[in-house]
Amino acid sequence: MSTHFIPALADSYAAELARIRARFEAGGDPLVCLRERSALVDSIVSRLYADFFASEDAAPRNICLVAAGGYGRGELFPSSDIDLLFISSDPLAIKRLREPITALARALWDTRMRVGHTARTLAECGQLHAGNLEFSISLLDVRYLAGEMRLFEALREEIVPHLAARDQQDLVRNLVDVTRSRHAQHGGTVFQLEPNLKESPGGLRDYHVARWLSLINTLAENARWPKPEELTPHSLREGLDGAVRFLSAARCFLHFERGRDDNVLAYELQDKASALGLGLEYGRPVSAAQWMRNYFLRTRSIARLTTRRIDDAVYPRSSLYSAFQDWRSRLSNVEFTVARGKILPRAPASGEPPLYSILRMFEMAARHSLELSREAEEWVRQAVKSGAAREGFEAVPGGSGTADPALWAAIRRILVLPNAAGALREMHATGLLIALFPIFGVIDALVIRDFFHRYTVDEHTFMTIQHLCELRSPVTSRHKDPSEEPLQLWLGKLAELYQEIERPDLLALALLFHDVGKGMDAPEHVQGSLEAAGQACARLGLDLPDREIVLFLIAHHLDMSAAMTRRDIFDPETARGFAEKVGTSERLKMLCLFTYADIRAVNPEALTPWKAETLWQLYAMTTNHLSRSLDQERLPAVQEGAEPLLSALQLPGTKANPAAWNAFLDGFPKRYLRSYPAEQVVLHFGMAGKLSEYPVQVKVRQLLTDHELCVVTMDRPLLFASIAGTLASWGMNILKADAYANRHATVVDVFRFHDLHRTLELNPSEIPRFEQSLREVLMGKRSLEEMLASRTGSWWPQAKLSVATRVVFNDSASSRCTLLELIAQDRPGLLYEVTSTLAELGCNIEVALIDTEAQRAIDVFYLTAGGGKLEARLQDGVRKALLERLG
Repeated sequence: MSTHFIPALADSYAAELARIRARFEAGGDPLVCLRERSALVDSIVSRLYADFFASEDAAPRNICLVAAGGYGRGELFPSSDIDLLFISSDPLAIKRLREPITALARALWDTRMRVGHTARTLAECGQLHAGNLEFSISLLDVRYLAGEMRLFEALREEIVPHLAARDQQDLVRNLVDVTRSRHAQHGGTVFQLEPNLKESPGGLRDYHVARWLSLINTLAENARWPKPEELTPHSLREGLDGAVRFLSAARCFLHFERGRDDNVLAYELQDKASALGLGLEYGRPVSAAQWMRNYFLRTRSIARLTTRRIDDAVYPRSSLYSAFQDWRSRLSNVEFTVARGKILPRAPASGEPPLYSILRMFEMAARHSLELSREAEEWVRQAVKSGAAREGFEAVPGGSGTADPALWAAIRRILVLPNAAGALREMHATGLLIALFPIFGVIDALVIRDFFHRYTVDEHTFMTIQHLCELRSPVTSRHKDPSEEPLQLWLGKLAELYQEIERPDLLALALLFHDVGKGMDAPEHVQGSLEAAGQACARLGLDLPDREIVLFLIAHHLDMSAAMTRRDIFDPETARGFAEKVGTSERLKMLCLFTYADIRAVNPEALTPWKAETLWQLYAMTTNHLSRSLDQERLPAVQEGAEPLLSALQLPGTKANPAAWNAFLDGFPKRYLRSYPAEQVVLHFGMAGKLSEYPVQVKVRQLLTDHELCVVTMDRPLLFASIAGTLASWGMNILKADAYANRHATVVDVFRFHDLHRTLELNPSEIPRFEQSLREVLMGKRSLEEMLASRTGSWWPQAKLSVATRVVFNDSASSRCTLLELIAQDRPGLLYEVTSTLAELGCNIEVALIDTEAQRAIDVFYLTAGGGKLEARLQDGVRKALLERLG
């Protein structure tokens, strides 16, 4: 078998693929691109088959080459794998032809294609292998390429239909399980801002799952291959065709741009695709947000079809009306039948608008975690389409109708039930939510590209209510994910808090409208949300006190988050100012729960244990202030007498050496004692006692999800900056930092940091090495600049957005310090650059609050100079220096 022609074949393939790309980029038609690449590969495979399998006399007998997968469907994306199946009725024939089979696959690899190949007998193809059901599924997309046609006909007309009929349940069960697992791995929702075009819910894989389920069902029941148009319902066909074309165009584009089978629609590629109008009106650019909105609107139709096909497969129509097949069927009533976890409408109550019967159905779904049947969905859609869903309910602002308290009574019952979020999603998907509140349509599949939120605005909204409702059940039974274990303590406290609030319905209503302003033409989204919520409250007939609570929560829904990340929560001014803002304990509880739900719904990693702890601490300190029992009022200052202080601390060993304790605590700010438990203060005291032996004391301890670094030493220039720089040189991400100094210049600096690459967690022996490197830097024995320079930038993610540096000073937020709020492009060593600049200008850092949203650093520093606030001239100098250094 000669292979001398392979290099020329590879060059020819590359040249033709480049021409396919040029034609795609000129016209943007994905279907032409897929057909052309499939045809190109067909021609190459046919030639290789002829060269490797044909002898001088004739082609070998009892062998057939078949295309499978996307190649079998004739839908080869630019970088997709080539799946080949060699079949024979004789195992000896496969064994005899092993060499040419391997040679053909190797030749395709040599042409720079990715190839997967296997050889099976017809009998093996007809067997169901429990460990490899994926192979059996792949037989649903086979296409003849070369060899004996009779073998292919036997496979397609006999083997596959018989397999589908005999093993239908196993095939369906496996396909459904794999699909559900894949959905969970990809966020469980269509509405993710950097989706995987192939694997995410509503992606191309879902479309094929729906096809495969239909194929299995038809082959099992009728023993025939259905026509392509029979695989999708007529009512969905137009939307599905548009969705598949849009996704296919985007995936072709991604493959050409990346040069590999990469299907993640990253932000930078969204920019490029939208500039081309890809999948829409090609050549006419739209904004990236608008383009992504089109993506979500289209993928919803695929997700809907997949859900329908899974339901049909798991719950066959013939059994759907068997009302006693599971316990939930006992929930049936005169209006609705419940079967297999789904609600089917009977006859609506006579003499009342259909809307209220529909809302009772959604209440039933929210109460018992039920889903709508296909008939129920269609009933709601038709009611919305005909206007019956709004009968008896007219908009109050600008309209002639009156408010309907009965509507609010129906909706509030839904909002406080365990599956309120699921019911609201269904109301939105069927169009009912927008029919009731048209303003909600402005956030339908709305994309806000801040690179921090992972979901569309409407999905984020539903997730806030979902996380709120999850607090109804015990934490121990609700959370099974081990990764959430560090949050359990705080979730338990929040669950207790949820049980204490008087009006969870108003809290949920505020969450429902808190981000509607993001889709409105308003200077700030909160302003738009207040306008929309005010109209909704009027339509629902809420009385004035209830309306004021809803509007208060929306107006201040960002305040608690800002306070916990941009203010020193242990500064009495923070708690005092926040207490004055909320006014009452009940509002504080609701705002705390609102903040929790809002943060947690941003993305799965947004609510870290540290943030949850900080949120609870801010709540507790504000509660203390409201009840006039703030910690600072119970602890006297050191200079007012050490004995009362030491007694209040109740620290072990304080009586043994009161003079040493007096010297250590003398001059520390009161917040130091509020910030750390007694055991930590004792640790710091012990470290300070060893300074005469070793002038730099360093201790790293592992927390639940992060690490804490404590440095006790005598004050010196650039101390804080040097610690921050050393952490950066080790690839650590600083979350929070505190700096304390007593009257004798003894410094206690505490940094909380995240080990991005789990260096210290996976290699505990690295902790002493890190501690030693920090000591050497602080003692001048090692160059920090060299350590930072040796740290390559490859580990840092590529910037997805450009962040302009902003420097703002605030003299009113603290009685003793000037606050510096800095927003900048996050990058390695940023904190070192900032803190070293501050130190060079004579600023002392009392507290540093470090936060990051996507790649936007949001840092707050409590600064003093000469023991007091920064003068205006110094503030101007700091601003100028930071802007010059950070750009």
